Amino acid sequence: MFTGIVEEQGVLRQCEETGLVISAKHILQDLAVKDSVAVDGICLTVTQLGEDGFRVDTMPETLRRTRLASLHAGERVNLERSLLANGRMGGHMVQGHVEACSPVLATREDGIGLDVVIALPPDLRPYIVPKGFIALNGVSLTVVDVWSDRFSISLIPYTREYTNLGQAYEGMFLNLETDIVGRYVARLLQSQSTQFNASRDQQTLV
Repeated sequence: MFTGIVEEQGVLRQCEETGLVISAKHILQDLAVKDSVAVDGICLTVTQLGEDGFRVDTMPETLRRTRLASLHAGERVNLERSLLANGRMGGHMVQGHVEACSPVLATREDGIGLDVVIALPPDLRPYIVPKGFIALNGVSLTVVDVWSDRFSISLIPYTREYTNLGQAYEGMFLNLETDIVGRYVARLLQSQSTQFNASRDQQTLV
């Protein structure tokens, strides 16, 4: 489990079909082999650890569903260690299970902020609501507006400086994970509606 509060930006040293080697500093302090780490919001397992970086394995499903396959050596990725039980939860509950990879449609400076509009995948529409949570490249953010085919967020200066969202540009792909609480609520309501309709149909037949 993660919070969506990025601890540092790592640099990709090697990008292979079966894994990534990432340079890092801060998160190495108590990182160990077999630990989970969020890389651009993707929960991955540390398989090797060095003095200035670590390696994670990548499965075919991960490459198909996320933006990892499009990255190259030298690019920056957002890093976060898993949540400690005694730590503050400053963002929201992020699993690191990316649901989609969507392109940035537009960016616009707005005072000290940067407004970013992202394409909204049809299957995620029920789970993205104005002022709700969303994780983009592992960063916990608040949704500003939602339309039928897109949604927007606004980046504060801190997020722009300390995460790779600060380099967002039109056409850039982002990893999306919707709020797990919202997904459970939507599934519960859907299940109750299905049961209600089935019960009503049965009564009609009787």
